Amino acid sequence: MSALPVWATALGEPLFHARIRMTPAAFCVTELCNIEFSGAGEHDFLWVEKRGQNTQWVAEQLALHGKVPVRDVGFAGMKDRHALTQQWFSVRRSGAVDWDAFSVAGVEILRRQQHHRKLRRGAHAGNSFRIVVRAERLQPCASQVEQRLSAIAANGVPNYFGEQRFGRQGNNVDLSRRLFAGKRMSRGKRSIALSTARSLIFNAILQKRVQDETWYRILPGELANLDGSASVFAVSEVSAELVQRCAEQDIHPSGSLWGDGSPRAADEVAAIESAVAGHYLEFANGLVAARMQPGSRALRLLAHKLHWQMEGDDLQLEFELAKGGYATAVLRELATF
Repeated sequence: MSALPVWATALGEPLFHARIRMTPAAFCVTELCNIEFSGAGEHDFLWVEKRGQNTQWVAEQLALHGKVPVRDVGFAGMKDRHALTQQWFSVRRSGAVDWDAFSVAGVEILRRQQHHRKLRRGAHAGNSFRIVVRAERLQPCASQVEQRLSAIAANGVPNYFGEQRFGRQGNNVDLSRRLFAGKRMSRGKRSIALSTARSLIFNAILQKRVQDETWYRILPGELANLDGSASVFAVSEVSAELVQRCAEQDIHPSGSLWGDGSPRAADEVAAIESAVAGHYLEFANGLVAARMQPGSRALRLLAHKLHWQMEGDDLQLEFELAKGGYATAVLRELATF
């Protein structure tokens, strides 16, 4: 078991202690996925509501009912298990399937479409959230909470990978260590171990930028991320135009997803990232040895359409995040859990 670091917050100390996920309905996630369905084709697209179940398990149940291998079931992204979630799945049709007869506890098919292509990972634009945060004492700090939420709405939050990325009590970090020590693993466990190691280094890089108050500023050598996309471009000189574009949230600073050839940034940013990775050599060297393709991830996460309401000690939040963004990255700027 590996204790995870408590990564630095950008907006000050958390304002209160609270609970989330008291019930699945207190943590609702709806996938934002705009698909122009062809209305015909060999793939049944199913808009599925699940509660208390993980996405991969649901995919397996749909494969069993559809009498196809689980590889023929597609979904755009993993959704929280301890939540009430809605998302698309696609199932390749091998024959006549009576989806009205599908009956699995905690899973309901709400509607169906047909399409000629399988649903691919990352095909969604993001997710919308409706979350109830139950505070121990909310009203004494209500005005501070209002100010903090206004700051989040205006400026976003550091785009940390959430604690769930690292497994229960950080167990996936130990999995990474075992992989890099030479333990043979299944393809699925190896993938988890590698992504955990990358996420750990990224969060450490982001923490350094938060501590330096540069997580929202473009630096020389940056790979600037275009908002709403995976596209980046190299910044050799920080011009007034780039400063303005960053202030307008058209572009964001990014951090390395470590791999063979990292860091891809240059100058000041490369120096920062190399110094941070030096504290995680076991993981950085393991990722290089595994020939992981290097990547990048925006350091800033925008909480779009953020609305809130306080009722007693309950704080009700609604917001949208781009794909890959964690709701807990927003919540941790408010409270401890």
